Amino acid sequence: MDLTFTEEDRAFQTEVRDWIETHYTPDLRARNALSKNGYLAKDDMVSWQKKLYDRGWIAPNWPEKFGGAGFTATQKYIFGMEMAAAGTPSTSPMGLSMVAPVIMAFGSDAQKQKHLPPILSSDIWWCQGYSEPGSGSDLASLQMSAVRDGDDYVLNGSKIWTTHAQWADWIFCLVRTSRDGKPQEGISFIIFPMDLPGISVSALPTLDGPSDNQQEINQVYFENVRVPIKDSLIGEENKGWTYAKYLLQFERGNAYAPGLRNALSKTKKIARIEQADGRPLLQDADFARKVANLEMKIESLNATELRIFSALSAGEAVGPESSMLKCAGSEMQQAISELTLEAVGGYAAPFVQDTFALARAGTNETMGTPDHAAPAAPSYFNYRKTSIYAGSNEIQRNIMTKMVLGL
Repeated sequence: MDLTFTEEDRAFQTEVRDWIETHYTPDLRARNALSKNGYLAKDDMVSWQKKLYDRGWIAPNWPEKFGGAGFTATQKYIFGMEMAAAGTPSTSPMGLSMVAPVIMAFGSDAQKQKHLPPILSSDIWWCQGYSEPGSGSDLASLQMSAVRDGDDYVLNGSKIWTTHAQWADWIFCLVRTSRDGKPQEGISFIIFPMDLPGISVSALPTLDGPSDNQQEINQVYFENVRVPIKDSLIGEENKGWTYAKYLLQFERGNAYAPGLRNALSKTKKIARIEQADGRPLLQDADFARKVANLEMKIESLNATELRIFSALSAGEAVGPESSMLKCAGSEMQQAISELTLEAVGGYAAPFVQDTFALARAGTNETMGTPDHAAPAAPSYFNYRKTSIYAGSNEIQRNIMTKMVLGL
């Protein structure tokens, strides 16, 4: 395993840093600093993604033939590391990182030609229809039906926890097309526009507070929605479970350490401002111990990620390692949000539901809390989800015990 960056890699690292410095503008930094969930308003997110698209860096993991950046495995890591270290806005993963790889691998030529270019340019916004009420992490128990009627599927059912469905132009869904055999054997993967008759979206308020710009999850209802089978079905009917597992490799297999470093750095900055017994909180022995413990865990995770990405550069595939990264990374995200909440102390009490209002107002006087403290409580509540989405951490541990330990 070679973890040393070459001279060319370091030149690329400098290029990325210079680009971020130019394009990650102060006003965008200010708005992103107040985000409680890593997302901005749609217009800001699209604007940022189009900057990356114009530079050719919007899709580091796509093959070049589809418009990917053409990065080496090391360049992918450097690019992600520098973006995370700078605290740049998250790109929406639903199109770029989730449905696009499935279309590339299993879609028809017509589907690739129609959908991949507007995903790349951020002209079409996607959402994911997987989870359903009452199903939890048991995805195989989904009940939303797709019944054949001539050349169409007729859809009935509901999807829940649907991130940014209120913004989405298209959705990719797992639906039940057969009730024969095992539950996993009757699932199909389909895509269709969100403006079809019979589709309605209802916002789901969460503990982190409602906000027009930061409304995140929704429930989507489907009542006798007709979609053309030829255009909507990805791959083969009743093979959706296979495609879903393929997609989850991309949803779970990301690098966490650079973003965790950035998040903990923000927490340490707060702890230098906030006081405990007349001195900066960061000098408190117990708090400093917690910071040091997280720093060690992050560096351990970083070494593991470097080892995995080194293997990827040698042509090896990601397997159960993606589950390991998801467990460790998501739990450290939660731990850092907990430490941040501890750092702001009483400032978390005047709960700021709409943290973007600080940026709009240009003052914190009406919020009762300084800017650095405003997102702390909302972020803490929002990050309770990280150990649940993309397959709960309990499920990930089951995968690891089976595939790694052979139990």
